[in-house]
Amino acid sequence: QLHLVESGGGLVQPGGSLSLSCVASGFTLEDYGIGWFRQAPGKEREGVSCMNDSGARTYYADSVKDRFTISRDPAKNAAVLQMNSLKPEDTGVYYCVADRLLIPELCIPEADYKYRGQGTQVTVSS
Repeated sequence: QLHLVESGGGLVQPGGSLSLSCVASGFTLEDYGIGWFRQAPGKEREGVSCMNDSGARTYYADSVKDRFTISRDPAKNAAVLQMNSLKPEDTGVYYCVADRLLIPELCIPEADYKYRGQGTQVTVSS
């Protein structure tokens, strides 16, 4: 069975950190571009960060630059989104995608990616 499963979400105070993980099953995630997207209540889906298959190119939304970092954990066949200095506006459901043809500079949530996880809730609140 081929799929992605996210974990690591939760409730955190403003200024705190969370590390989201996206584990792939049934395929080698290193062969794919990866992306993280989020959807907040009442808002459109937003591309948070994307990386191409080689890792040479990355994209970050302006709202998360210098706070979030996208990376891979090959040993776990996973993608990671390290989120620091979290703000209430970072609240939402975060989900990951994977596709060989993913273009980081586009990082659009509406694209038809080959694999998409179910999402993990992140809530930033005091």
